[in-house]
This record gives sequence, C-alpha cells and structure tokens, in this order.
Amino acid sequence: MKRMVECVPNISEGHDKKKIKEIVSVVEREGVKLLDVNSDAEHNRSVITFAGEPEAVLGVSFDLIKKASELIDMSVHKGEHPRMGAVDVCPFIPVAGVDMDDCVDLAHRLGKMLGEAGIPGYFYGYAAKKQERKILSSIRKGEYESLSEKLKKPEWKPDFGPTEFNSKFGAVAVGVRDFLIAYNVNLKSDDLKLANDIARIIRNSGDTRVLGAFKTVQATGVDTRDKGYIQVSMNLTDYKVDSMEVVFETIKRIAKLCDIEIHSTEVVGLTPKDIEKALEI
Repeated sequence: MKRMVECVPNISEGHDKKKIKEIVSVVEREGVKLLDVNSDAEHNRSVITFAGEPEAVLGVSFDLIKKASELIDMSVHKGEHPRMGAVDVCPFIPVAGVDMDDCVDLAHRLGKMLGEAGIPGYFYGYAAKKQERKILSSIRKGEYESLSEKLKKPEWKPDFGPTEFNSKFGAVAVGVRDFLIAYNVNLKSDDLKLANDIARIIRNSGDTRVLGAFKTVQATGVDTRDKGYIQVSMNLTDYKVDSMEVVFETIKRIAKLCDIEIHSTEVVGLTPKDIEKALEI
C-alpha cells in the first residue's frame, strides 16, 4: 500500500500574494502534491494543504516553515484569527499506509529540525509530550502578544528551539490530528459579543469545569463587521461525532432566540468526501 501523509500548515499571511506564492512554491517537488491554498485577508492567514510520501512531506514542511520565517514578521502582524507565530500550526494527518504513531514520529523529527534551526515551538494533539499542551487553544492562549512573558515561565519552556522570545517568528505548534473541518458561520449582526457568546456555548474549552454543547468543537468569535456580519469561526475536530448539520442548526437556533439571522457559511480548506451532503446547507 502506498504510504501517504497530509500536512496543513497555517501561515500568518493572508494579504501579500507574492509572499504567499513564494512560501507555497517550496511544496512543488517530487513525492508531494499541493492540494489547496486558502487565504483570508480578515484573518490575515493562509491554510496550505499538501500530501505525499512521509519523508518528502517532512522535508517540505521544514522548508516551508523556514521560508515563512524569512518572509513574515510577526512584530507587525495584525489579524482576526488567533495566532502565535509566522507559521501558527503545522499538523500531520495520516491518510494511507501510516498511523498516528508514524505521524507523531514525523512531528517530533520536525520539531528537532526546527529547534536546531533556531525556531521554537510546542507539540500538540497526539504529538503532545505534556497533557496540558494537548489542546491547541491551551498552547496559543494569549497569542503572540503574550509570548514574550509566557516564555519566561518554566512551565512554558518550548518543546524545541530556543527559550528566548523570537519577535520576528514567534512560535509554532507542531502536531498530529485526525481530519478536521474548518467551518465558519456568519451572522447578520454587528454584535461581536454575540459571536463570542455563541462560541463559548458550543465549544470544548479543554476545561472540564466549563462544558460546551459539543465536545469536539473549537470555536471563537471573529470581528468581520466590515463585511456586514460577525463570524463564529470553528474547527470541527471530529465531524463524525459532532456533524456540521447539527452544529449549524444549533447556532441557527441560538441566533434566532436573539432575533438574528444567518448571513452565510463557509468551509476553509478541504473536507472529507463523506460530508458533501452537509455542505448543501
């Protein structure tokens, strides 16, 4: 069986098409296929998806992060999506002929390579070496702006790379996960607090004292008022447990209680084929 791994690095650049193109260009090599590039100016973020033979994917992921470290300056970055580095996250996903353990090995090897190159970061998801770092939002709490102070705390020493604050790059989260769906629901309102309240109601915060409606949904409110709506931005980390249809209908009901209508929905990046029917919402 052919061995295949997917990698979905998220870079903190959604405006400069020239920079995005240059970063994406490192993907074009034997053994790896570029599947999708989704850039969003409001989020100031691009989601890059590629897949291929494990060793080739490992090499491309390293080169892509290095290229991003050269071109993106986090000290001047502004965007609505939570982030802490020029490459905010770099997850590996098993596709065929490999399992989670194989991908964890890739993630740990990538971390070692990045650390040796002077790029700091943390392992999350199945690759996490500490339970408190398993959930991405726990690592990213406070984002880039609080990273300098965070790195001074012994409990937040990076899993790889220098402990000194890198103002240009920030830090990257390297992980292993299942397929997820990046899904946004936009509401006809200018009340950003409403988007944050809905996100709080539905999401899994990682805190057992605060249980949201869906245990496999990560969510946050995003300020997209200049587009004429507010956004509930989500990651559905297990769409077979918490489906798009059910999550959408729940948000719709909550919004209706507040006399707010749905403006639109959107999917960022790729989705598994078995949810095509859900996309007809």
